[in-house]
Amino acid sequence: MFETVAAELVPIFGIFMIIAVVVGPIWIRSYFAARDRAQIHETLRVAYEKGQPVPPELIEKLTSSVARTSTAGGGSDADLRRAVVLIAVGLGLVGLGAGLGYGISFADNTGGAITGGIVAGSGAIPGFIGLAYLVLWLARRNAPQA
Repeated sequence: MFETVAAELVPIFGIFMIIAVVVGPIWIRSYFAARDRAQIHETLRVAYEKGQPVPPELIEKLTSSVARTSTAGGGSDADLRRAVVLIAVGLGLVGLGAGLGYGISFADNTGGAITGGIVAGSGAIPGFIGLAYLVLWLARRNAPQA
């Protein structure tokens, strides 16, 4: 009984682990950025309520953080980084699928080829998204500068 429950829970927890590894850092970064913006907003609100002038350093920090966040996700190098990461994830899933296809994780070699094919096929999704980012990076690199 325990073996059947474990056999069903291991893939589910594996999927949750992958989701946590991918979504976790993004969520943490956006959480801390939102917290910083809220602290700066609160500082400005209190300064205006007390009638104090806003320090130029605070205004400079606000404008530099806005410029940094607006260009951080849209640069040409960001497309190349995304392309490399997504292609690597796709190739990793293809390698995992090939390993499962040879029955590495199955004692009786039943279902290994099917599972391996499914995993290898799912590796095509991030792989092709990575190729699209690579094409975007190449197009942006070869485009004339305005």
